Amino acid sequence: MFHRRKTYTIRPERLDEFTEFFHTYLYPIQVSHGARLVGRWVTEDKDEVMALWEYRDREHYEQVERDYRSSSLRREAMKKRARLGKDLYIKSSEEFMMPTGHYTPPRTIVSVTAYVTNEAGEVLLVQNTHRNDTYEMPGGQVEEHESIVDAVHREVKEETGIDIEVDGITGIYQNVSSRVLCVTFRARYVSGEPQPQPGETQEVGFFKVDASNVGDYIKRDHFQMRLLDAIDPTYMPHAIYKVRPYELLERVERHHTV
Repeated sequence: MFHRRKTYTIRPERLDEFTEFFHTYLYPIQVSHGARLVGRWVTEDKDEVMALWEYRDREHYEQVERDYRSSSLRREAMKKRARLGKDLYIKSSEEFMMPTGHYTPPRTIVSVTAYVTNEAGEVLLVQNTHRNDTYEMPGGQVEEHESIVDAVHREVKEETGIDIEVDGITGIYQNVSSRVLCVTFRARYVSGEPQPQPGETQEVGFFKVDASNVGDYIKRDHFQMRLLDAIDPTYMPHAIYKVRPYELLERVERHHTV
């Protein structure tokens, strides 16, 4: 692995503003192009912030840099920083590092996404602010100690403003390049008005999508595959539980007929 340490000198009173700027622009720009944030820290005096990024190798880092420099979100970030003022951070520096060994178990990011339909049979799709070259089904990363079912409810709500009822799991997909494991659910619209959510999505709506026109909306092959598998699903049993002591929280064995 190849690591980049990015350090920002800031004014302590602007820490919250800078953190919001980071989460809205700097973080999604890097992550959407394949980087992984190992961690982000601030000094006790709150005058220096350090972020540690991970890439597969230097070639991967250089590709991410080229991609992000041409992205629309980066252009939005530059405009936002101009409005906030040049002293949002005083200066920045970066260093590149190679690991001296492997000291932690392999880590995989778990994410969820949902094929959501309404009474008309239309499919809920979003266009993300940091990945606006395609539509996709709503979803995102599972948070620490969160169940995958709770995560899919939360992510759909955060990205679209609607509530759903989950029917079951239609597929599990592993991206070995970015170490992401995605669980896809089929679900039904319950309530709420679909609309873009600030910092999450720039377009949200229900569309007449099927196998014949999916490419008109979803431009990335791996996103298309998830939707196509969910159109005529074979549901997978799943269970959510705790241990020490064992407590079964949820188990689904149903085989739905759609």
